[in-house]
Amino acid sequence: MVSIQQQLEEIRRGSAELLVEAELVKKLARGKPLRIKAGFDPTAPDLHLGHTVLINKMRQFQQFGHEVIFLIGDFTGLIGDPTGRNATRPRLTPEDVQANARTYQEQIFKILDPARTEIEFNSKWLSNMPLPKFVEVAAQYTVARMLERDDFAKRYKAGQPISVHEFFYPLAQGYDSVALRADVELGGTDQKFNLLVGRQLQEAYGQEPQCVLTMPLLEGLDGVNKMSKSLGNYVGITEAPDAQFGKLMSVSDDRMWRYFELLSFRPLNEITALRKAIAEGRNPRDVKFELAKEIVGRFHGVEAAERAQGEFIARFSQKSLPTDLPVQVLQTADPEGESLVGALKAAGLASSNSEAVRKLSEGAVRIDGEKATDRALRLAPGTEVILQVGPRRFVRVKIEKSN
Repeated sequence: MVSIQQQLEEIRRGSAELLVEAELVKKLARGKPLRIKAGFDPTAPDLHLGHTVLINKMRQFQQFGHEVIFLIGDFTGLIGDPTGRNATRPRLTPEDVQANARTYQEQIFKILDPARTEIEFNSKWLSNMPLPKFVEVAAQYTVARMLERDDFAKRYKAGQPISVHEFFYPLAQGYDSVALRADVELGGTDQKFNLLVGRQLQEAYGQEPQCVLTMPLLEGLDGVNKMSKSLGNYVGITEAPDAQFGKLMSVSDDRMWRYFELLSFRPLNEITALRKAIAEGRNPRDVKFELAKEIVGRFHGVEAAERAQGEFIARFSQKSLPTDLPVQVLQTADPEGESLVGALKAAGLASSNSEAVRKLSEGAVRIDGEKATDRALRLAPGTEVILQVGPRRFVRVKIEKSN
């Protein structure tokens, strides 16, 4: 049996804030499995390593014998989480949400134990909630409290519109905790307001308030912005082993420790030993190999991780190109083909056209291993090439004419 102190040490690992720790100790002292909730709105079709920061923490709770609830926000996804937004988020269609939700169900079991994971959809209790019931929920929170949220406050002060339905989001997320009788809710640091709404609603409905555990937002490959598909700075958990390995090797030596802390399953004492080894002269690249192999092995198996490392070493010692990249099809309506600038952005090698132009001017772009600097270059329909940005980022693309 894992002691309460041991559980707390692992729960705190990599976390930003635990509210309220004394309450969690009381819950753990009862000796009964706790109900651990984390919600994910299916706003994109695939999960990336940034999402797995929370899923890894859920895995820790599972290992301690607690009940883990992976909540898919198929209802809240239709509202759109306003957190961190300076404008109203575009709403997804029900078809988009359901399609994305199916991929989440398939992907989470690369980390979580299927036999000990409860999957819930919040449409189960929210989509058919009678209006009088929703009014009752809304009565538990004030507009003044809503406007304490940093993003709402900034938009209100700037005279930017806030749609009434955006106030529904934290209420709906909070009511999820009531419906699931959650003991602990996990979320990113940007979700703290929403998580605390859950505590207040639980108290209003006569439940013991959940504890809140916030986790840092994992910086993407650029080392600055939150990992995001839209910014092109992500590592997708369904990406090919070679692509995952190369992207992880592009993480800076300093940022590598952040990835170890939030993504690795190694004990902290082993990570401390790796730090010490580098301080004593070990090549940081070799330690980064261990991180990349662990992550790729988690999603593709040990053999695939070993092959990816071998491919990486061969590529950069012999200047060879990867041979096992999947083909990403880019469609264009232009009979002359897709611009190189547009292809770099569409392939996720640049977050914007301006960044693609900058990479070209810096000489960081190659096509099939040859340096490319002509921003006016177009890739004709039928072209299949390997685009490269920097020493470690490769994508094989094929240009097709759209109908």
